[in-house]
Amino acid sequence: MTDPAGTEKFNLKVSVHHRVSIIPSVRRRSAAALFDSETAPARANCLVDVPVIKASSLRDLKLRVNIHDVVARTVALKKAGGSRFKGLCPFHAEKTPSFHVSTDKGFYKCFGCGKAGDILSFVMETEGLQFTEAAETLAKRFGVELEFEEGSGGPSREERSLRQEIFDLHDAAADYYRQAFLAPNAHGAWIRDYWVKNRKFTLELAEEFKIGFAPVEDRALAEALIKRRFSDESLRQCGLFFVRDNAPVTSATMRPRFRGRLMIPIRDHQGRVVAFTARQLELTPQDDPAREAKYVNSPETPIFTKSNLLFNLDRARTAVGDGKPFVLVEGQLDALRCWSVGLKTAVAPQGTSITDGQLLLMRRYHPQVECFFDSDSAGQKAALRFLPLALKAGIEARFLVLAGAEKLDPDLLFLERGLAAYDEVRRGALGAMEFAVRSLLPDVGAAGAEQKSRTAQALFEIVAQADSDVARAGFLTELAALLRLPSAALERDFAVHVRRQAGGARPPAATAPAPVSADAHTQGSEEHLLYLCLHDEPTLHALATQLPHEWIDTTTLAGQLLDRLLAEVQHNGWPGREALDQLLESQEEKALAAHLLFETPGDEDLAKFANEGLRALHRRHHEPRLRQIELEIASQGTNGDAHLFSLLKQRADILRQLQNPPRLVIAS
Repeated sequence: MTDPAGTEKFNLKVSVHHRVSIIPSVRRRSAAALFDSETAPARANCLVDVPVIKASSLRDLKLRVNIHDVVARTVALKKAGGSRFKGLCPFHAEKTPSFHVSTDKGFYKCFGCGKAGDILSFVMETEGLQFTEAAETLAKRFGVELEFEEGSGGPSREERSLRQEIFDLHDAAADYYRQAFLAPNAHGAWIRDYWVKNRKFTLELAEEFKIGFAPVEDRALAEALIKRRFSDESLRQCGLFFVRDNAPVTSATMRPRFRGRLMIPIRDHQGRVVAFTARQLELTPQDDPAREAKYVNSPETPIFTKSNLLFNLDRARTAVGDGKPFVLVEGQLDALRCWSVGLKTAVAPQGTSITDGQLLLMRRYHPQVECFFDSDSAGQKAALRFLPLALKAGIEARFLVLAGAEKLDPDLLFLERGLAAYDEVRRGALGAMEFAVRSLLPDVGAAGAEQKSRTAQALFEIVAQADSDVARAGFLTELAALLRLPSAALERDFAVHVRRQAGGARPPAATAPAPVSADAHTQGSEEHLLYLCLHDEPTLHALATQLPHEWIDTTTLAGQLLDRLLAEVQHNGWPGREALDQLLESQEEKALAAHLLFETPGDEDLAKFANEGLRALHRRHHEPRLRQIELEIASQGTNGDAHLFSLLKQRADILRQLQNPPRLVIAS
C-alpha cells in the first residue's frame, strides 16, 4: 500500500528460517522480489525507506576517492607500513600519533579515542555535514558525479538542477559586485574609501570576504546573467531582482533588488554564496523601495532560509575547539570586526533573533557559545531570549560583559583595543543563571520575598528548557545561591511549576553510545563471527547458508550487523567488501566495522574459530529450551499423557542436536 506522503510500506511475511535483508539495495525492490513464493508466516513489518543517492553511486564514490586524499586535507599523515598511514588524531588532543588510515580498506581508526569510519563519516565529523551533504561535498571536490533515485523523497532532478543553477548564479553575482567594488571609477573609489575610512576595515579583509558594491543605476548584472544563459526560472527565484509574475524575463523587466549598497556575501556552512546583506549608503537611490532600511537581506529562496543559517559559520566552525567556543554577535559587521582582530570563532544571525535551527547548527560543531551582544536594552533583551533556546539545544552559554562599562559595543571595543579586549571581557563572563538573575533582578539584596518569587517563576521558564535533569538540578542550586533563597524551597516551587505546565512531559535526554572496546571481536559470539566474516569471504558465504537467523542475538550492535551482512549474501550475492558501506546504517556501526577491520588476523585457523562461534550460538539457542522442557516434564510427574510424550520427544531431539553440533563447510 502507499501512504498519503507516497512512502511505500510492505508487510513482509517471512518464515522464521528466512533472514530479512533490508539494506538499501534490497529496500528498493518490491516485496515480491525480496522473497520467493514459499515464504510463509510473518515475523516482521518492514518500512521501505528509499535513499536519495543511489547505492551504486555511493559505491563508485568510495572506489574512486582514496581515503588518504580525504584525510590528508586535515591530518598530516606519515607512512606506517603497507597501505597504512598514521598521524595525530583530529578528534582529540594527543602528542603521539594514534590515528591510522588504511587505504586498501578505506577506513580510519583512532586507537586513542576510538573514532572510526570511512571517507563519508570523516567529512561528516570534521566538517559538520549531514550524510548527503558529505557525499555531495566529496563528489564535487573530487569530480565524481552522483546519481539520485527518482521519486526518493528528495529533490527532483529539475529541483536539484534549479538549486545548483541558483548557486552558480550567486557566485556570478558575487564576482560582479566584487568587481564593482574594485572598479577604477568614482563609485569604486567612493566605496573603497567608505570601507577603509568610515567602517575602519582593511582592503585585505574586503578581499578575504569578497565584499562588493551594487551599482546605483544598472542593468549590467541582469544582462550578464542572461548572456551566461541562466534559465528564466533561476533568474525569477534567485532573489536578486524584482520581476512581475507574468512579465518576460529580460534585462528591461528585471529590476535589481540591491542598488547603491555595500554588498556582503552570505555563505552557508559549506562556504557557498546563498544570499547577500546590503548596507545602506549615501549612494542608495531615493527611489529604492527599502531606502530607509539600514540593512536589507536577500529574500528566502530555494537555497536560502535565513533562520537556518549563521553568518561566518563556514569559517568559524573550523576554528572552534577546546577553549575556543563560538562567539555570537549581533550583526555581520560585528563578526567581521572580530575576524579582523584575530577572533576567528564569531558568528552572527541573519538580521533576526537567534533561532532553534541556528543553535542546532552550531551544536553540530561545538557545544559552547559565548554571547556578546551590545549592552543596550535591545541587546540585553536579545541575549535573554537566546538563553532558553541555548539550553533547549544543549548548548553551554556564557555571556561576555565588561566590568564598569555602561555601554558595550563589540565593533567599537575591538576597533579600539584589538584582540586583547576579548581576554578582558572573558574574565568578566557570566554563566547562564548569573546573567539571567542580573537581567531580571539587578539588585537582589534590596528585593523582597514577593519580588524574588516572581523572578524565580520567570527563571523556572528558562531552567525548564535544559536538556538534562542533571543540568536542571545544577541550575536550581545556582539560582538558590544567587537569589539568596533556600535550595529546598526553590526546588519544591520548581517541581510545582513543571507540573502546571501543559504538555510538561519531556523526552529523556539521548545518551551517548558506548565506545567499542579494543578487543570487541573476542567478547561475544556475534562480534567474533562478524570479525571473521569481514576478514574471510569463504567463512562469510558458509555462515550465510548455515547460520539460521533465529540463532543471532539482534539486540546487540554486532548481531544486527552480522544478520544484515548474512542476509545480503544470502539474498543478493556479495560484490565484495567495497559494498560494506551500504550496510552500515549508523556511526556506531561504522565504528564497529572499522575497528574489526583494523584487527588484522594472524596465522590462526579461521575455520576453527568460525566453527567455535557457530557452536556457541547453537548451544545458546537450544539450551534454554531444553531447560524449559525439563521443568515441564518434572511438573508432569508420571502421568503418561500425550503431552508428556511430546515433551520427551522434543527433549530427545534437542539432546541429539547438542551432541551433534553443526560444522561449517567452508569452500577453499
